[in-house]
Amino acid sequence: MTDTNDGIQAQRAKVGFQFREDMAPGLVLEMELKQIFHSTESQYQQIDVIDTYFGKTLITDGKTQSTQFDEYAYHESLVHPPLLNFCHINGRAPKRVFIGGGGELATAREVLRHPEVEKVVMVDLDKKVVDVSIQYLPEWGGEAVRSSPRLELIIGDAYEYLLNCEENFDVIILDISDPIEAGPGIMLYTKELYEHAATILSPNGVFVTQAGMADGIPPPHADAGQQDITCFVPIRNTLAQVFPCVSPYTQSVPSFGSDWGFVMAYSSKESSGSPEATAMEWISMDARSIDDLIQTYIKDGEKGLRMYDGITHRRMFALSKPLRTQMTSDTRIMTKDNPVFMY
Repeated sequence: MTDTNDGIQAQRAKVGFQFREDMAPGLVLEMELKQIFHSTESQYQQIDVIDTYFGKTLITDGKTQSTQFDEYAYHESLVHPPLLNFCHINGRAPKRVFIGGGGELATAREVLRHPEVEKVVMVDLDKKVVDVSIQYLPEWGGEAVRSSPRLELIIGDAYEYLLNCEENFDVIILDISDPIEAGPGIMLYTKELYEHAATILSPNGVFVTQAGMADGIPPPHADAGQQDITCFVPIRNTLAQVFPCVSPYTQSVPSFGSDWGFVMAYSSKESSGSPEATAMEWISMDARSIDDLIQTYIKDGEKGLRMYDGITHRRMFALSKPLRTQMTSDTRIMTKDNPVFMY
């Protein structure tokens, strides 16, 4: 009888609940939905916290935002390269950092690993995302981050905040929703916003934004044709219209279904070399030098990080040949009047 019951349970497991996410035209990521911890709707979006193959997962409007399995890969990639590049350029740590979005609090968590950062201003549109994350995803940062005396958390529109900002920041980080049609974050990906952001960066300040899917082998629908679903190259192109130094990079985030893109931009006004040489100096920096920066500027050094180190740094900025080829053929620029949308 025990063997029979085991067989029945095994069959039931095969037809359990599933979580499905549309990744691209014709591509669906599907996995077992083990548990629903929380489901609610805010003024702006549907918010769910579930348990899947990737552990606890934050979902907004059906799209994975971060998971217990690999959120650190995304957040360390977004935060530490720009902050350490600032340190490299200026010979000092950044003091003031702005975060647009970041409701899970993990981006702020990573910034606060830099002890010399004096103030972090974080502006997120949706208070419910912050509250849900604190309650159900405390490992992402939780109350310890929200209550940090160095963090000023503002519930509001990051776009409006930046436009009306009268203070300067050493680093600006945009951890915002993908540029999807009718989404709340599209204006934060425009040339006009980037031009304004450049005016509120301190001398030699650094700007970085998440930039969506960036497959090492881009699919046919990501080649600047009619069915484009990626924005990595247009974001890079748009920032290059504003900043002389632009460094695109990628990181594998398995729960996102592909490599993920980031784009860093800066001026390096005090550099004696060309913008290209200045950008290449950071991109090609040897692993030991990156590890030295980590040990110098991040609390607990390399032990405090789960993913980012000197060897990983070199991989992140070494883009594949197919992706570099795509970058030469896609010339789109993102403006208010001509936005580019992801799938």
